[in-house]
Amino acid sequence: MDTRTDGGVDSPGGTDVDGSHDEVASVSRGYGWLAGALGAAIALSIGELSDRISSSLISLVVGVADFLVDIAPGDVVAQSINTLGSNQKPLLVSGIILGAIAVGGLLGIAGRKSIAVVPTGFIAFGLFGGFVTARSDISSAAGSWIAALVAAVIGTGVTLGLLRAAGRTSTTNSPASTGGLDRRTVLYGTAAAGAVALTAAARVGRTSAAEVARDELLLDTAGTANPSGEPLSFSTGAFDDIDGITQFITPISPEDEFYLIDTAIRKPEVDPDNWELSITGPYVDNPISYTYQDLLNREHVTSEVTLSCVSNPVGGDLVGNAVWTGVPLIELLEEAGIQDPTNSEHQIFSRSVDGFTCGFPVPLAYDGRTTMVALMMNGEPLPLIHGFPARLVVAGLYGYVSATKWVEEIQVTDWIGVDGFWMPRGWSKDGPVKTQSRIDTPQQGGSVASGPMTVAGIAWNPTIGIDQVEVGFTSNDDQDTTEWIPAELANVESDETWVQWRLEWDAPPGDWFIQCRATDKTGFTQSPTVVAPAPNGAEGYHTIIVRTA
Repeated sequence: MDTRTDGGVDSPGGTDVDGSHDEVASVSRGYGWLAGALGAAIALSIGELSDRISSSLISLVVGVADFLVDIAPGDVVAQSINTLGSNQKPLLVSGIILGAIAVGGLLGIAGRKSIAVVPTGFIAFGLFGGFVTARSDISSAAGSWIAALVAAVIGTGVTLGLLRAAGRTSTTNSPASTGGLDRRTVLYGTAAAGAVALTAAARVGRTSAAEVARDELLLDTAGTANPSGEPLSFSTGAFDDIDGITQFITPISPEDEFYLIDTAIRKPEVDPDNWELSITGPYVDNPISYTYQDLLNREHVTSEVTLSCVSNPVGGDLVGNAVWTGVPLIELLEEAGIQDPTNSEHQIFSRSVDGFTCGFPVPLAYDGRTTMVALMMNGEPLPLIHGFPARLVVAGLYGYVSATKWVEEIQVTDWIGVDGFWMPRGWSKDGPVKTQSRIDTPQQGGSVASGPMTVAGIAWNPTIGIDQVEVGFTSNDDQDTTEWIPAELANVESDETWVQWRLEWDAPPGDWFIQCRATDKTGFTQSPTVVAPAPNGAEGYHTIIVRTA
């Protein structure tokens, strides 16, 4: 109940002699929540805008997301990747946005009774935002603190302004209107439009130097395999024409189908003119650095290599095969004067511009497998999301121990005592790719006509190669009996790529469990025992259920 006197002195519960607190107190909970939510939305929009205005800043949302990824236990991250795949980051970001808006709404409700809650809450979140963005390797510390606190101050101002304006409207004896609309509706609508406009401006933003440089290089190298102008040529799969099978080379344009799993919430946008790759470490005699132009001017090699994420579940799609062009890593190591390349107690430890790290034993770079600083992918400059201007590609190792994107430093250091990003989170330090196979067609749970049909898919174990794929058929009516039939393998030029396989099957009517298992060129055959991806890769037969009629 409002007991304020006509003189404007607050009741015992009030704090402001001008009566503004009582006006705020008269705002309904719904309007209070809306005021705080809009204040939070505009604060987040300011953060997004600062991200796009400056290449040396990241948004508040990205900063919080990066922080959560860093502190999350390894099994939680693994489960999120297994369940959500490449959707995990968009969902995390969406959750942070919705959570921040909800907290802003609660601050708006609380501010009806105690205005001081609003600035206290927003400044607290601003301090947290400054902390999480300033700790990023790709964000200016000073700029991050300034941007976060400015966003908090603006969020506070918007929330308090809406609360007070709505309060004055609610205490007016006659309806205040603008063109027939309640003034509160106009105020909140204007704030909402402002949040949308700021976010839209952030989305349009600037064109980064990385995008400009890549586009220019793309024009210069159109139709060639590398910047020296050699003709573009790479394999097509013998079974590419089978409906539903994975294409031998995973396309990146016009639609990018190559899997995307990394720790970066906002992908780094690296200006190649300001980038260098350094090779250093205690076991390097001649520390050396290379500019992007240095690497472009060298002789390049081109290899088809299959890469896989350690979090790929049995039958999953976190695996891709591409044509990689770049500089052999061994050449750069030799120029740096690496000591004792056969010493397995030493590792090649790489660091990304955003702070991601990983490593693998030095001898693996010298055993004949493809190990390169890649500059191009499928005849194009590396896409920004796949590591432009340069990344590491190492055949036969999972990406979490080898495939550093946006790489800027390679150290030759000790194997023991120097751990990459994923080791403290419970993942294995060794990361050889396991023998895997997958059924692409028919699809899980499908219903197809009985009679002749094609069962097809892919199998891989890069550097070792696949010797045989067998397909098992089990009738739902007799689950104790499985008939295994060898599939036909497509010819491949290298053991570093996946291989397509197919089997022509005369399908009887019924419900069928169809499985596949691969045998690699060491004679190892996949085990039927299901093993989760953590800590060193999934195992088990890919199995689908199909009804034929």
